[in-house]
Amino acid sequence: MSELIRIRSLTKHFDMGRGQRVHAIDNISFDIAEREIVGLVGESGSGKSTLGKTLLGLHDKTAGEVYYRDELLPQHYHSSDYRRHARRMQMIFQDPYSSLNPRMTVGEIIAEGPRLHGMMTAAQAREAAGEWLRRVGLHPDHMSRYPHEFSGGQRQRIGIARALILEPEFVVCDEPISALDVSVQAQVVNLLSELQASLGLTLLFIAHDLSMVRYVSDRMAVMYLGSLVEIGPVDEVYFEPRHPYTQVLIASNPEPDPESERQRVSTSIRGEISSPVNVPEGCRFAARCPRAMEECRRVTPVLKPVDESGRLVACHLY
Repeated sequence: MSELIRIRSLTKHFDMGRGQRVHAIDNISFDIAEREIVGLVGESGSGKSTLGKTLLGLHDKTAGEVYYRDELLPQHYHSSDYRRHARRMQMIFQDPYSSLNPRMTVGEIIAEGPRLHGMMTAAQAREAAGEWLRRVGLHPDHMSRYPHEFSGGQRQRIGIARALILEPEFVVCDEPISALDVSVQAQVVNLLSELQASLGLTLLFIAHDLSMVRYVSDRMAVMYLGSLVEIGPVDEVYFEPRHPYTQVLIASNPEPDPESERQRVSTSIRGEISSPVNVPEGCRFAARCPRAMEECRRVTPVLKPVDESGRLVACHLY
């Protein structure tokens, strides 16, 4: 498979004033192949959502490059850039309650994109909106209703329809199930998997639930404090994690079987995550790592291959 997205040394800092900056993401590089699903995991505050939004131009890049089919994307997006690239790259947002305009009907919300992009007339966009409601498991008769009349799972389906009606190739799914009840999370993930297969989509699937990421993804990428610490085939990373942070993160993942969960030895990461404003030298996980060496506190490790599977790990132990 050829690469659809290439990310090279991507960095995003937020200026807080008085010379202070939040290091949201630092020097991240990896590729996403066509029709691939890459699951992105990590603790809250690790920079997962910032990475997704920076890829799509919703945040300006501080440094680094993003290529879409070998085309260098703008460092700072203007309105013309959004019009050009929005059809190719879309986002499904985390919160299905705040991401839909409460003053617009569902039909208007879904039809707005193709109408503004000049893909369809108003009548054609409305007809397509009804068809997309059907494809995501809702009824076309719901087009005249407003977002507050739907449940969280139904609103997320509307958000999926709004993104995919533009026929994008690349979609960032920013924790699309975290705000939903457990009972409907699997339904939404199965819907995304079916649409990805039928439409040939490429997905960056951001989530906290490691089991769900393993279920839906081809590769898993692990972030810690704005940096990428491990990436590789999902089963390789899930069952044989190499980076100490990945090992502890997966070990702390709850077991789905109640009996196994009761017998499991509890695992937690010692200490607190460092401040993204005052980022430590060397490996960012060193202060919490049970295997840290002196070198870890002085030298920043780089992602490098550690086996034949394509696994990359940023750790001085390898």
